[in-house]
Amino acid sequence: MRDDGQEEGGGGGVLTAGNILITGAPGTGKTTLIRAVAEGMAGVAGFYTAEIREQGRRTGFELVGFDGRRALLAHTGIRGRHRVGRYGVDVAMFEAFLAAAPFSGAGVRLVVVDEIGKMECLSPRFREMVTSLLDGPLPVVATVALRGDSFIEGLKERPDVRLVVVTEANRDALLPVLRLEAASLAGEDKAHMPPRRPGG
Repeated sequence: MRDDGQEEGGGGGVLTAGNILITGAPGTGKTTLIRAVAEGMAGVAGFYTAEIREQGRRTGFELVGFDGRRALLAHTGIRGRHRVGRYGVDVAMFEAFLAAAPFSGAGVRLVVVDEIGKMECLSPRFREMVTSLLDGPLPVVATVALRGDSFIEGLKERPDVRLVVVTEANRDALLPVLRLEAASLAGEDKAHMPPRRPGG
């Protein structure tokens, strides 16, 4: 189910799927948006990806868990066979981070993943985890690459996913809509949700 964010004032329709995937071109603010959606919500598990900058230049990416843990994902100084562009990807570190992450358990009501992209998908464990999370009982809000391999494109076509395309023009308008939808999925503030639009 696709929502390009252009209809009804840039916010799109109201959620009729169980998971939300946010996509868009690099630099449109997907990470900023998903962090703002999760901010202040109780019961959020998962992680986001932060840039590493050295002397004003981006040199890598760090994983930041909502439980406070951090781990290196990729860096220009990493050598090895797992590479995306000029970055070496530490797949072993990433998989160790995933293994210790509390994606379920008491109190968890919403899973947030940033992002489902080329670097992350070098990990077989990550691919399996994403499929399991989307198949599972907890709602998922995640960012996903605008273009990807058959795995990434297949996730976007799932019937239980609402695909939201973020642009610089609609990003600010999407935030309150997605916060309401995420809260509804997590079981919060249902009384304040607008009614579902007929036909999805």
